[in-house]
Amino acid sequence: MKLTLAWLKDHLATTASLDRIADRLTEIGLEVEGIANPAEKLAPFTIARVLEAKPHPNADKLRVAQVEIAKGQAVEVVCGAPNCRTGMIGVFAPLGAFIPGTGITLDKRPVRGVVSNGMLVSERELELSDEHKGIIELAPEMAASIGERYIDALGLGDPVIEIKLTPNRPDCLGIRGIARDLAAAGLGSLQPAKPGYGGDGEFACPVRIELRFDADTADACPVFAGRVIRGVTNGASPAWLQQRLKAVGLRPINALVDVTNFITMDRGRPLHVYDAEKIQGAIHARLGKPGESFAALDGKTYPVADGMTVIADDSGPLGFGGIMGGEATGCSPATRNVLIECAYFDPVRTASTGRRTGIQSDARYRFERGVDPAFVGPGLDLATAMILELCGGVASRRQIAGKAPAPRTVIAFDTRRVEQLTGLALKPAEVKSVLERLGFSLEGKGQRFEVTAPSWRPDIGGAADLVEEAVRIHGIDKVPSTPLPRLTGVAERTLTDGQIRNRRARRTLAARGFVESVAWSFITRREAELFGGGQSELELANPISVDLSNMRPSLLPGLVGAGQRNRDRGFADVALFEVGQAYRGAAETDQFWQAAGVRLGTARPGGAGRHWDGSMAPADALDAKADALATLAVLGFDGGKAQITRDAPAWYHPGRSGTLRLGPKLALATFGELHPAALRALDVAGPVAAFEIDLDRVPAQKRKPTRAKPPLDTLDLQPVRRDFAFILAGDVSAGDVVRAAAAADKKLITQVSVFDLYEAGHLGEGRKSLGIEVTLQPRQATLTEAEIDAVAAKVIAEVNKATGGEIRS
Repeated sequence: MKLTLAWLKDHLATTASLDRIADRLTEIGLEVEGIANPAEKLAPFTIARVLEAKPHPNADKLRVAQVEIAKGQAVEVVCGAPNCRTGMIGVFAPLGAFIPGTGITLDKRPVRGVVSNGMLVSERELELSDEHKGIIELAPEMAASIGERYIDALGLGDPVIEIKLTPNRPDCLGIRGIARDLAAAGLGSLQPAKPGYGGDGEFACPVRIELRFDADTADACPVFAGRVIRGVTNGASPAWLQQRLKAVGLRPINALVDVTNFITMDRGRPLHVYDAEKIQGAIHARLGKPGESFAALDGKTYPVADGMTVIADDSGPLGFGGIMGGEATGCSPATRNVLIECAYFDPVRTASTGRRTGIQSDARYRFERGVDPAFVGPGLDLATAMILELCGGVASRRQIAGKAPAPRTVIAFDTRRVEQLTGLALKPAEVKSVLERLGFSLEGKGQRFEVTAPSWRPDIGGAADLVEEAVRIHGIDKVPSTPLPRLTGVAERTLTDGQIRNRRARRTLAARGFVESVAWSFITRREAELFGGGQSELELANPISVDLSNMRPSLLPGLVGAGQRNRDRGFADVALFEVGQAYRGAAETDQFWQAAGVRLGTARPGGAGRHWDGSMAPADALDAKADALATLAVLGFDGGKAQITRDAPAWYHPGRSGTLRLGPKLALATFGELHPAALRALDVAGPVAAFEIDLDRVPAQKRKPTRAKPPLDTLDLQPVRRDFAFILAGDVSAGDVVRAAAAADKKLITQVSVFDLYEAGHLGEGRKSLGIEVTLQPRQATLTEAEIDAVAAKVIAEVNKATGGEIRS
């Protein structure tokens, strides 16, 4: 946001210096990024007149001019500008002057044999614009100012202040809003607002103004006001208006357009003007229709998509509401009847349309942050008054379609909250005074008030916002600095169980050869639907990109995409993990922490890449299972207690995946190879092994007792191992067999593992043989054959009971 010092003083009566104003702006949160003072770089340049201009004796394109630089004083100057001629008034740079546009300092030297004692300069050489086809040519009446400083004669010495605004302060996108803050901060008083057009209008508005929305989309443009002015003369705007617009980086166009740009900067209220004779039928706001397009004022043609707010007439769209108008109804010097538009557009739709079209404009910048909805009528009247003053004409009665939204934020506020939140002790009267100077209205007594936020402050939502307002105006530098109390003894741990769990998961996965990846929490709707999400409540109202429109239901889409991008750059074997948040729904309990990882190519736990013995195979479901179990183990969960089922989500390969459960309902993790259809949808080459762990569902690790540790349990007896082969139905899970065998004698059996799987036709259709190894660990004495046989019989019985399996003979 740029403003000039003189423009600011139109709204702020102050005697403060430029430096004090800049310091105070930064102190109250309106950070000053820079100050450009034209008086510093343009001080040497003066008004001069060309007394005589004749061709250079040694160069066809040069002229030798006698230039009057003061009354009775002339110097000889060599000039190459085509518009240099006898009698013209220009701008002279003396010897020794630094030319900002070229970066050179003038010295006395001959030009093709003729010494030039200075130069006549162009606007680009003074960095006033990009114009360089000729030297600056001033109006003939400037002859009375010959010898005066150029900046003084034309009023160009006004310093320009550039402010960096945070997105929550749209009220300061108008210079009056900045003046209001400075006045509240004690740097002067706010001047009365300039009155707008006070008449009723001479005739009825000849252009109908309508809103064409249904009940569900009426908030796109709730109010549209307009007025026609007949008989205007649309020439160049006056010098003061052009200078102000140039100072803040805007190009003067014509008086009608310059008025709207002036009010945009002055009050933060964008408007638009149409040539009323070019409007066909009623002008109205509505949603765009697929297939429509229009030629915009920037010379480009933009297609209109469904959901975009447009201003249209009977011929079609005339422009994007709140962003940019079109060429077809633009004002030109021939315009005699003008329609002024002043409307309120929904910030979210405006931002969405701006991103989809890529249009950057001053109107969009303000509407998407939130303009004052109560300033629609006053803004129209202000523009009417300026156009009547600068262009003449006769105004119609104003016509308003719809009703301006009237947000009324009322906050119960206790002034003691200031000290509670900031440590700054302010008297209730002082807090009340600050808020009232900022435009808030307060009702109440003592320390408790009902505070109503003004319509131009959409960022105010609660008591903490009021505390911030009081403190920033009083001075954040006055907040006391209080050291934390020094505590004795060993400090309590500060990390929560969740934070400890996340850190352990990260360290474990990094130790298993993964590289950590951090991705956006937003993915495309198609990816979200592919991984179990895509609900409407998880779609962003104002996405930063069309490719980042939905909250992610899983971390896998981002990891798989990152893995493929690495492949595209020549890294074929990639193992990536992420620990982050995912979303099942919009409720607070639907947000959860997840650890996920993917292995692409040969990126297995034991290493990646080719090997001389040719044994390196792509990562598979068992690698993903091992990663999930290793992570659960470091979180304090015994993977042997988990039940492994085949019901993995749809994005996993149905025959190469599984779910780790704690009981039939609580799913802790899923693992396996991703489904080929999912990989095709993501345009990723397979196979890809992946796992997901719901960290919030992992049982909390039990705290170790602080009592004396139990004696060391040493095992000095040899374990005994026995093999069993069972004939089972083909759909029986190996995990069921392992759990049944382990339950046969929990004191002696320390481990059960699968060592063989055999399927052949002679076993019978749908039958298989599964071999398991059972380890017995004696503790008191060596086991006898009878004791071993008794345990074996229990194993066979338990497996038969649980699975129907028979011992293979």
